[in-house]
Amino acid sequence: MSDIMTPEQRHRCMSNIRGKDTKPELKVRKWLWNHGYRYRLHVKNVPGRPDIVMRPYRTAIFVNGCFWHGHQGCSKYRIPKSNTSFWKNKIERNRKRDIKNYLELYNNGWHVIVIWECQLAPHNIEKTMLEVSVALNENFLSQYRTKQNQYASETEQLLHSFAAEDTTEYNNHKK
Repeated sequence: MSDIMTPEQRHRCMSNIRGKDTKPELKVRKWLWNHGYRYRLHVKNVPGRPDIVMRPYRTAIFVNGCFWHGHQGCSKYRIPKSNTSFWKNKIERNRKRDIKNYLELYNNGWHVIVIWECQLAPHNIEKTMLEVSVALNENFLSQYRTKQNQYASETEQLLHSFAAEDTTEYNNHKK
């Protein structure tokens, strides 16, 4: 089936597709805000310019459209029947760019969460966002677990856990 729009009409239609503040992104942001999570949007100095940046959790969240990012096995991802080679190349470039961004973030000590548009369907959103919440809390805690392992021995770790007490009188105690 050929395109029923003129090239100018198609260009105008396609140029109105947003990259920011999409409906799936707004759903995620609303859920996070209502559950007490605070974040920044589209931070330019974070690689890949994630949709949502949560610095205390050292986490970048990408909310991907199933079509635009080529979500394999999803019913929302189908290559159009016209101009097939263009769409295959475009979606493949998007995938490669996504992987490059995820790896760069990971190599810089960030956690990456990818939420697909299909995971935000009304019957699935609560389960998806609870999984995101668990991942965020694990990311937050992981920052402190590594600091706890810096002590050479269990004794040092135990002494550190009682940091409020002065240990000098215990160490100088005569028997």
